Amino acid sequence: MTSRRRVPYPLVLLTLGVLLAACMIAGLAIGSISIPPMDVARNLLHQSLPGMFDASGAPHHQMIITHVRGPRVVLGAVVGAGLAVIGMTLQALVHNPLADPYLLGVSSGASVGAVAVIVTGGAILGAASMPVAAFVGAVGALGLVYFLSRAGGQITTTRLVLAGVAVAYVLSAVTSLMLLTARSGDQARQVLTWMLGGLGGAQWNSLWLPLAAVLLGLVYLLAHARTLNVLLAGDEAAVTMGVDADRFRVVTFVLASLMTGVLVAVSGPIGFVGLILPHAVRLLVGSDHRRALPAAALAGASFLVLADIAARTLASPQEIPVGVLTALCGGPFFLWLIRRDARRGAVRS
Repeated sequence: MTSRRRVPYPLVLLTLGVLLAACMIAGLAIGSISIPPMDVARNLLHQSLPGMFDASGAPHHQMIITHVRGPRVVLGAVVGAGLAVIGMTLQALVHNPLADPYLLGVSSGASVGAVAVIVTGGAILGAASMPVAAFVGAVGALGLVYFLSRAGGQITTTRLVLAGVAVAYVLSAVTSLMLLTARSGDQARQVLTWMLGGLGGAQWNSLWLPLAAVLLGLVYLLAHARTLNVLLAGDEAAVTMGVDADRFRVVTFVLASLMTGVLVAVSGPIGFVGLILPHAVRLLVGSDHRRALPAAALAGASFLVLADIAARTLASPQEIPVGVLTALCGGPFFLWLIRRDARRGAVRS
């Protein structure tokens, strides 16, 4: 029986890179005011190399590209890349194909921290208050799920999913309670809009934090990609190869929580990106994290930019929260994964 031949890895990366560039140009071109893609490209070249290229199109096109759609498209790419990388990492850490920041309660914990800052107005740390609070909530939620699902030194798929769902429900209830007890209608509307997930509040001066978190996190994970590969074979195999699995899990869980907290703080909870994209990428490049993590980052970035384009245009002039669209895509995919695992379990038995 011959094994299925995969597309060469450099070609996959090149294709995903071209796809991301096309998606970002489309994100800058499509909207209530349409801008020809060539004008978008020339305006971008003018911004990068002003002496060599002149801006084209109407004068207001450059303002729309640079100040209105530009931050939003970049934030979508950063958040999509980060969520896909986090999802792939968590699936390796807990040996569970259903794991992602949303299903394990990490996003719900980050939401509690961020909403608490909005409702109380407790901006003690200034602009960093919401990311810090979201990080604390994400770490607390993930630690609780990890504690509840661990028994006899092992984590089972059933306990992990049940613990994640239970913790997510409790934390969602806490978030709803804070929404209901908000002191003003403006606070309640701000919280409700944020909870649905969206990229509309993107600004250039706030992009550095999520970009730095995703880049540094990706560098760390790539440096430890071999360890992630070893964990896929199980903790016993990791011990025989000299890997301290528990210590690595704790450090990587904290890193994943930090990344999730920062991303949730700037975009709200956007679910299922970290569930869908890792599986799609593994079909293309396999399970080796040295190859899969960069591909997941590019694919996740393209996916969320496309989802945001759909969110802005499907019900124009009204905007659909992008978190709603990703949930509509991810929900059926999650059910399919559960059904697939159930069939595999029946075959093994």
